[in-house]
Amino acid sequence: MFTGLIEEIGNVVNISMGAKSGSISIKAGKILKGSKIGDSIAVNGVCLTATTINGDIFTADVMAETFRRSSLGSLKKGSHVNLERAMAADGRFGGHIVSGHIDGTGEIVGIEPEENAIWYTIAAKKDILDYIVMKGSIAIDGISLTVAYIDDTKFKVSIIPHTAAETILQYKKAGDIVNLENDIIGKYIEKLMLKKDPEPQKSNITMEFLAQHGF
Repeated sequence: MFTGLIEEIGNVVNISMGAKSGSISIKAGKILKGSKIGDSIAVNGVCLTATTINGDIFTADVMAETFRRSSLGSLKKGSHVNLERAMAADGRFGGHIVSGHIDGTGEIVGIEPEENAIWYTIAAKKDILDYIVMKGSIAIDGISLTVAYIDDTKFKVSIIPHTAAETILQYKKAGDIVNLENDIIGKYIEKLMLKKDPEPQKSNITMEFLAQHGF
């Protein structure tokens, strides 16, 4: 589990692609201190498993489903990526519950400064927008952000300069694709609400039975 608080920006040093899957190698610093092979690391919000760690570079395998669901397939050598280690049990929960399982992608269609903030407008498909609520949480490229506007085709977030400086949002421009993960709580609630009630169990207790036993 992650929190959506980016720990550092890494750089892609190599991508090896097969027919549908591949591997990615990323240069990092902070997140590799104490990390070991098998640990989970979120790369632009996608939960990946470190398969090798060599100095300040780690490598992770990326399966076909991950490429289909995310924007990792558009990365190239030199690309900047958001990095976050899985949350420690004794860590501070500063963002929101982020699983690292991407729901899909969106497109940045607008970037507009407003005094000390920057507005990002992101177009997305209905199946993603349906789970977004005003003032709710969403992870954009792994960054925990608060939704400040939503309609039938897009949503907006407003970020402070610190967030831009500490994440790859500082490099983004209109037309770029970003990974999106909806708040998992809403998905669980929908699943439970739509679940059909089980058949009520028939009771063998009748009025005659109660009368026979003094009730």
